[in-house]
Amino acid sequence: MIDIRDRLVPQPQARHRSARATADRLALDALYEIAKTFAAAPDPVAEVPQIFNVLSSFLDLRHGVLALLAEPGEGAGVNPYVIAATAFQRSPEAPAADVLPDAVARIVFRSGVPFVSFDLAAEFGAEAVPKRLRDAGQTLIAVPLRDPERSHFVLGVLAAYRSHDHNRSGFSDADVRVLTMVASLLEQALRFRRRIARDRERALEDTRRMLQTVTEQRGPAAPVSLDGIVGSSPAIAEVVAQIKRVASTRMPVLLRGESGTGKELFARAVHAQSPRAKGPFIRVNCAALSETLLESELFGHEKGAFTGATALKKGRFELADGGTLFLDEIGEISPAFQSKLLRVLQEGEFERVGGAKTIKVDTRIVAATNRDLEDAVARGQFRADLYFRICVVPIVLPPLRNRKSDIKPLAQLFLDRFNKQNATNVKFAADAFDQICRCQFPGNVRELENCVNRAAALSDGAIVLAEELACRQGACLSAELFRLQDGTSPIGGLAVGRVITPTVRVSAPPPEPAPAPEPAPEAPPREEVPLRTKTAQLSREELLRALESAGWVQAKAARLLGMTPRQIAYALQKFEIELRKI
Repeated sequence: MIDIRDRLVPQPQARHRSARATADRLALDALYEIAKTFAAAPDPVAEVPQIFNVLSSFLDLRHGVLALLAEPGEGAGVNPYVIAATAFQRSPEAPAADVLPDAVARIVFRSGVPFVSFDLAAEFGAEAVPKRLRDAGQTLIAVPLRDPERSHFVLGVLAAYRSHDHNRSGFSDADVRVLTMVASLLEQALRFRRRIARDRERALEDTRRMLQTVTEQRGPAAPVSLDGIVGSSPAIAEVVAQIKRVASTRMPVLLRGESGTGKELFARAVHAQSPRAKGPFIRVNCAALSETLLESELFGHEKGAFTGATALKKGRFELADGGTLFLDEIGEISPAFQSKLLRVLQEGEFERVGGAKTIKVDTRIVAATNRDLEDAVARGQFRADLYFRICVVPIVLPPLRNRKSDIKPLAQLFLDRFNKQNATNVKFAADAFDQICRCQFPGNVRELENCVNRAAALSDGAIVLAEELACRQGACLSAELFRLQDGTSPIGGLAVGRVITPTVRVSAPPPEPAPAPEPAPEAPPREEVPLRTKTAQLSREELLRALESAGWVQAKAARLLGMTPRQIAYALQKFEIELRKI
């Protein structure tokens, strides 16, 4: 007969199975979170502390440590290693043995197999236990991290501790499996990042070698120039020379540079210098179209392919057959469309939207971007195979601040163009050119053109003086855009938050002294108001002092406060201050 109490009271074996199932479920959840973290990590090692936090939260594997073989010159002895990451803050000068016993690290490095010390103090002595863990017995689990390219070579050790007081202290076999899988995920992430870095360096080295070979074969060349490209600085001369060298080939070209550096102009130069110069030059702004519209624009569509498709339409690839297709802002296309674009670039064939006929084209690709594509590849936002397909010959366009000698001829070009379009005869004074040449122009050539057109349009006479420029009137647009921004980016400029603090030197003559008012016994002496960088906390008293120092001229007060005349007018209205006529 079965005692009903046997059914009500959980048996030890059932409790063990339940605990085991819970442990397995938590381990799967932890591995899922860890895999997501590594998949989006540009630097896998930098994410290891976060991985240790996941292991601690889900499995109570605490005090995680990652040890990696030291670079040449960093360590001494056999298999010198350094602590690359920990689950806690530690001083870089602290010895490695403070977080990982040296004897355990040596065993794993030499054997290449996981190691478990069920009682660290009993096996290696009390001194082997890190000081922070000596209050209770500790089990140490350590697994090897293998080189992604040579599986037999151990390049690191991944370790974690579990207290004897924890109820999971008997699950060391499961802990070994979890840490081994984490090490495998880290190995795969390192392999992918290393492969991208190696292939990128190889592509750049091949390009440098090709350009060097062509230069040596041709010998010293005369200064190069291209129609439509203005400038004689060394930076622009090098770009022009590269374009002339690669234009005659069929290789895809990737133009890289900050926003406003004239990527489309240089793309047209590549086309004009190539054997395809008589063919069409077709331009597509990839950032301006959605994924659906971009597919229709590039590949075309058949009649009736979708609502509104009342006639057959040829795509840009088909229109550019025998010529050049310029894909501007290629870094902005969606990951789903990248695979479709990759097939066309590899095979040179595609189907129109709604069609079944395969169309082959002979089109050269010139792409442009202001994004850091290497970072996008590392984050999984841009396909690595598409990156290698378009980045065969990368050409980096210099920002305007690196070609100072080209600012004046460019400004004159834009001024001549303004006069031709508007039937005027505006000229720049010498001091106006000097003022423009001192600016940094974070918006590059596009900002310079806007600056010249604004000054010419708002000039009172036929000659533009330095005082009429926006930077002299406290109305410089780039100064406002970049006043409160902070950040850096290797390539990108305005489009990706590149911060360049303008260094506009204001050298306007001081205002003529105003007639002194009747002295007041309690009036404080005037003091120069310092240049402000933030205007949100402007007080009524500060505004009055600035106006008095500027002789109640709003534009001068705005320069003193680091504000615009519009902001000054708003502040006057806010504080109900009436302007004085002096």
